[in-house]
Amino acid sequence: MPETLFIDGRWVSAAAGGTREIHCPADGTLVAVVDEADETDTVRAIAAARAAFDRGEWADTPMPERGAFLLRVAETLRERKEEFAEAESRDTGKRIVESRIDMDDIAACFEYYGRLAGNDAGRVVDAGSADVLSRVVYEPVGVCALITPWNYPLLQAAWKIAPSLAAGNSIVLK
Repeated sequence: MPETLFIDGRWVSAAAGGTREIHCPADGTLVAVVDEADETDTVRAIAAARAAFDRGEWADTPMPERGAFLLRVAETLRERKEEFAEAESRDTGKRIVESRIDMDDIAACFEYYGRLAGNDAGRVVDAGSADVLSRVVYEPVGVCALITPWNYPLLQAAWKIAPSLAAGNSIVLK
């Protein structure tokens, strides 16, 4: 079985060796066997995300570069739309036409945040004096824990992943 947990920049197996079968809700066929993460894996993922954030490689990346990365994600999603739509349909049991729409929405989400991050996110605020320039600047906060439901896993994951990465945070996704 391939390693299916992505922790600390690499694919790994669950520490306890547990697995789970994923079946298509529409017809019951086996889609995949995946590693079943437990508390040990969760703690390991959180520690890795914290260490990655503290190293500052992503958090210190200029917003335009983070935006360009998210735009590349959107482009890749569009290029591989059929592949991802089929996987989403098999995972959720939804019709392929719905999954194709979801893939368009997911790509649009990454594109939206990519463009937003590509611009200066600072906002000038009237400080009441011509001698004072006051600017609101958004900064990353750290590790974001992202949990998605079973019914729209990729779409709702995108709604969380794209803004978290655009802001410079590291993430743990369940």
